Amino acid sequence: MTTVGVPAGWPATEEEARAVQDELRGRVVLDEPGPEPGTGRVTGVDVAYDDDLDLVAAAAVVLDAATLDVVAEATAVGRVSFPYVPGLLAFREIPTVRAALDRLPCPPGLVVCDGYGLAHPRRFGLASHLGVLTGLPVIGVAKNPFTFTYDDPGAERGASAPLLAGTEEVGRALRTRDGVKPVFVSVGHRVSLDNALAHTLALTPRYRLPETTRRADALCRRALKEAAQNAAGAAHSAAGGAQEATTRQAPTSRYSES
Repeated sequence: MTTVGVPAGWPATEEEARAVQDELRGRVVLDEPGPEPGTGRVTGVDVAYDDDLDLVAAAAVVLDAATLDVVAEATAVGRVSFPYVPGLLAFREIPTVRAALDRLPCPPGLVVCDGYGLAHPRRFGLASHLGVLTGLPVIGVAKNPFTFTYDDPGAERGASAPLLAGTEEVGRALRTRDGVKPVFVSVGHRVSLDNALAHTLALTPRYRLPETTRRADALCRRALKEAAQNAAGAAHSAAGGAQEATTRQAPTSRYSES
């Protein structure tokens, strides 16, 4: 199993990570509409963790935006590169997510993160961070509103309401299924909020969550399971080899005691 290493100079402390966010935040592009919904390719990225083995697996799944058929997919497995700190999750996920994106055989087009962009305490969540580092158009579609407030949108699919930090709109609560809990959409990089909402609706023809998220979630879980099994097998083989060596050496030890 080849694991993704921690990039040189990667932040090791909360203070270093926040300084990086402050440095990169000004590079977020907010004045581009982004790709037209339903055209080209759209890629979902997601990660899964095994805390006991200190492993993280990332998946990138490319869909045809018009048909939602899978075009390509890739995975990467790495060591967890940063502790769990709310607001700094990008520093745990980006090394393996970027590795998965780099292993794709085709350009990803729009990237959809299971997380936040501007809807973040420092206005620089995973979707924005990934967009700035890769130059790709990225949006965040999250399952919960994080620390922000919103009025419940209308019950019908397509209804939305502002996601607010005080009086500042940082995203939208969007109803993707009639009468089902909304998702929380925010701009990451090089996509307008209206376009991000349209993409999210195009990606949710049957379920609450985008097909990109659903497929990437399933793939990264499979990759993590395989990586964990490989790690356990390697550990078992190493232990067996050590035991065999000890057994072979046992007669020598007995004679030396006499």
